[in-house]
Amino acid sequence: MKNNLTKRLTRTAIIAAIYAVVTLVIAPFAYGNIQFRVSEVLVLLALFDPLYIGGLTLGCLIANLLGPNGPMDVIFGTLATFISVYAIYLTGKIIKNYKVKLLIASIWPTIFNGIIIGLMLNKLYALPLWLTIGEVAVGEFVVITIIGVPLFLAAGSRFKKAITMK
Repeated sequence: MKNNLTKRLTRTAIIAAIYAVVTLVIAPFAYGNIQFRVSEVLVLLALFDPLYIGGLTLGCLIANLLGPNGPMDVIFGTLATFISVYAIYLTGKIIKNYKVKLLIASIWPTIFNGIIIGLMLNKLYALPLWLTIGEVAVGEFVVITIIGVPLFLAAGSRFKKAITMK
């Protein structure tokens, strides 16, 4: 029992660290109205195990704490990620066909981050609301749906088995 808890905490910390580091390394592309946060590809991990909800949310919190957008991003950016990964997890529980659930799950961050981050950036920088929502949504869609879904499909069943703690 204790060994399993240690493994889960370690995986959570590793996912949080990877998310935060990748986001910060590509900071010029990870913050702002036009953002391609490559680390967002990791949100699809929530399909396989609720463990990843905490790690991804924590990684986003750390990246936003160290990012340029201040307290609003810490609160609303982290909230958007939490809502997205929780919706992804629920999609994995409801839909059985792997390809279908992967595709549907990839859309949640586009919707939630587009709206929440778009609104936040509108308030922070007085950027045009609908344009900003659209720009954030497009960045999420490209990274998660266009890049992430094919990566997860190519990874196959060994990958799925390796990332679950069951």
